[in-house]
Amino acid sequence: MKEMLHQDRLAVLIEDGFGPFVTGLERHMPDRAAVYAVWDADGRCIAHHTINPSGSGINVSFPADPEAFLREIRAAYTVNGQDRTFSRAAFLVHSERRDAASPVIASYPLYADRNDPIAYLIRITDDSTAEPELLESMELTGTAFAAAIRAKEAEARHDELAGQMKELEQQLVRKKALFDMAIHIHSCNDPDQVLETLIRFLDERDPAVAYEIYLSQDQYSSIPSVKPLRFDQSEEDIRFRSFTEGRPIVGQCGTDAVFPLRGKQGVYGVIRIAIPDGKTEFEALQEITLLADTTGSAFENARLYEQSNRLVGELRLINEITQRLNQSLKLQDIYSFVSMELRTIFNAEFSCILELDKPSGKLIVRAGEPASFCGEVLASDYGFAGRVVASKEPLIVSDYRFNPAVESVWMKATNARSLLACPIVVEGTVVGVILMAHRRAHYFSYDNYKLLKTLSSHIGLAASNANLHAEVRRMVQTDRLTGLFARHYLDDQIGLFQKKDYCGSLILVDIDNFKKVNDTYGHQIGDRVLIQVSAIIRTSIREGDIASRWGGEELAIYLPQVSKEQAIKVAERIRKQVKTETSPIVSVSCGVSDWNWEDERISVESLFYRADMALYKAKHSGKNRICID
Repeated sequence: MKEMLHQDRLAVLIEDGFGPFVTGLERHMPDRAAVYAVWDADGRCIAHHTINPSGSGINVSFPADPEAFLREIRAAYTVNGQDRTFSRAAFLVHSERRDAASPVIASYPLYADRNDPIAYLIRITDDSTAEPELLESMELTGTAFAAAIRAKEAEARHDELAGQMKELEQQLVRKKALFDMAIHIHSCNDPDQVLETLIRFLDERDPAVAYEIYLSQDQYSSIPSVKPLRFDQSEEDIRFRSFTEGRPIVGQCGTDAVFPLRGKQGVYGVIRIAIPDGKTEFEALQEITLLADTTGSAFENARLYEQSNRLVGELRLINEITQRLNQSLKLQDIYSFVSMELRTIFNAEFSCILELDKPSGKLIVRAGEPASFCGEVLASDYGFAGRVVASKEPLIVSDYRFNPAVESVWMKATNARSLLACPIVVEGTVVGVILMAHRRAHYFSYDNYKLLKTLSSHIGLAASNANLHAEVRRMVQTDRLTGLFARHYLDDQIGLFQKKDYCGSLILVDIDNFKKVNDTYGHQIGDRVLIQVSAIIRTSIREGDIASRWGGEELAIYLPQVSKEQAIKVAERIRKQVKTETSPIVSVSCGVSDWNWEDERISVESLFYRADMALYKAKHSGKNRICID
C-alpha cells in the first residue's frame, strides 16, 4: 500500500514536472526539433510537447494514431517473448515503415524504488540526427529529467516531513498543555477550582470556539457561566443523551458535540463544544474526550475530598456538641444552648425549640428567636411543627411563599422563607421539634438537612438524660405518696436559707386522729386523706415555699423570709381548708416556729425542735388548732 502511494506520488510529479522540463530544453536547444512525450506503464500518454522552431526545415509531430504508435514501440521492445525495453538507459526504436519521412524514436525508462518502470520518456525526431548522438542526447535528457523528478520528490518529501514534524510539534504542545492541565486540575481540592481550570484551558486552547458547561442538579457551582442540566429536557437533546448514556455525542448537523464529565462513581455534567464549519478532526475529538474525562475524575475527587472534610467537620462538631450537652443536666439550659448553637452552625437567622408536653399534649416553645415566642403554647398538629410530629421525619421548605396551605405564625412573624424542621426523637417517640429559618429563599441545603437530622438524635439523647436526671432527683427529693419533698431535702434547703436570708418560719402539720381513720376506713382511705391534705398545702403556699412529708401523718412547711405572724395566717388557712375539703373529714393541728438573724442560736435542729414543741402543745390542748413556740 505504501509503495503504491509512493508510485502514485511519482506519477503526479512526472506529470507536473514534464512541462517545465521540456520548456527548459526548448530554451537551451532552440534549433533542435523534436516531440517529447511521457507514457505510463499502462501505455497511456501522460503528456507531450513539440519543439519545432520556425524555418528549421524539419517536419516532426506527435503521432496521429497514438495506439498504433504504442503497439509499434512495444513490438520493437519485445525480444524472444521477454520485455527488454528498459535494460539499457536509452533505446532506439526503428519503425518497420522505413522511408524518408520515418521518424527516429528514442526512449528512456523512469523507475520507482523497484526495477519495474512506472513511465518512460520518449523523443521523436527525424533521420538527420545521428544515432550515437541521439542516444547520448536521450540518455542525458532522461537522466536530467529523472534527476529533476527525484529532486521534486525529495522536495515534496521534505515538505511532507516538515509538515508532519510541525503537526507532531503542535500535537506535542497540545498534549503537554493537556498533561500540565491534568496535573494542575488533579491538585485542586475545590470543585469550583476544577471547573475554573477547565474554563481557563478551553479559553487558551482556542478562544474562537464556543463552549458550555452543564452540571447535574445535585451538583452546585458558584461560577456564573456554569449552567444547571435540567432533567426535563427531551431525549433528542444531545446534552441529556450524553449525560444519561455517559459517552460523547456529535449533533446531527455536525455543528456541536457534547462530552460527559465522567468519574468512577457517575457522570457529574457535560461539556458542549461548537464545531466550526461542522469540521473537527477525530484526534481533536479524542483530546476533548480525554479532557472531559480528566475533568470529571478531578471533579469527583474534589467532591469526595470536600465531602470527607465535611464529614470530619461534622463528626468533630457532633463530638463537641455532645460533650457540651452532657455538661448540663438542666433541660432548659440544654434547649437554650441548642437554639443558639444551631443558629451558628447553619448560619440561620431564627431558631425555635419546641417541647411536646406529655400531660397536655401541646407544643411549648422553650427557646429560640425571637424571644417573644418563648412560652407560647401550640396544638401538637399546628403548622410545620405539627407535620413533623405526625410524620416523625425532618422536612425542608425552600420557599414558604409557595406553601400557603400550611399556617405558621412563627414564619410570618420572622418574615422567613426558608425552613428546616426536625423532630427530637427519644426511643421512637417525638419529644420536641427543632425549627431553623432564614429570610432568604432556597437557603438550606440537603447537607444541612442530613446534619440537623444527625444532631437531633444527640440532642434527644441529652434531653432524655436531663429528664431522667430530673426524674431521679425528683424521686430522691420527693415523697412518692404525697408528692411533697422528702424530709432530708427540707433540712438541706432550710440550712441554705439560714445562711443567706434574714428570717423564716416553719409550720408542722399533724392530722388529728389519723390512726383512727386507718382503723375505721382502712389504710387506703388513710393514704387518700394524706394525699388530700398534701394537695391543700400545695395550693396554700407560694411557689418558693417548701412543703415536705416530715414523717407518717406529719407534714412540714418552710416559708422563706416570712414572719411568725404571716406563718400563722398560712397555717390557719390550711387548717380551715382541711376541715371543709377532706373526705372523710379530718382536722389538723399546727405548730409554728420562726428564726431571724438576731437569734443567738440559728440552726435547723433548733427550728424543728421549737415547732415540734408547739405542735405537741396543740395536740394536747384540744387539737384542730395552731400553737407557737
